[in-house]
Amino acid sequence: MNAILADVFALYLKTKNFHWHMSGPHFRDYHLLLDEHSDQLFAMTDPIAERIRKLGGLTIKSIGHIARIQRVLDNDADYVDPADMIAELAEDNQTLAARLREAHNVCDEHRDVATASLIEVWIDETERRTWFLSEIKRGRQH
Repeated sequence: MNAILADVFALYLKTKNFHWHMSGPHFRDYHLLLDEHSDQLFAMTDPIAERIRKLGGLTIKSIGHIARIQRVLDNDADYVDPADMIAELAEDNQTLAARLREAHNVCDEHRDVATASLIEVWIDETERRTWFLSEIKRGRQH
């Protein structure tokens, strides 16, 4: 779950980065959408960390620790086209949903229904973000 936690923090920061640097004709809509998405991601962090602790584990301790175990790639470019931002976040959220499903499988193997229950909610939220971003991306391709 620490890798999931690191991924969620990395995706949170990437989403905020794109929120802060959004531009173009759909600025307001995308800016507000990404703010909503980042709020959802940040809201996941504490329950994930507390679940890790309840299970007897230790959580990430610093930004450096996140950087060492995150699987979500950073985007430090000075400029990213809004369409590329949307596409990148759609892919990252889709990947996060797949990783959450993998974690759910581990929970099932260990009969950890409490963690599995939380993960099910996070999968649904992540799939919703993916859906919104994918529909925007699809609309720009036509």
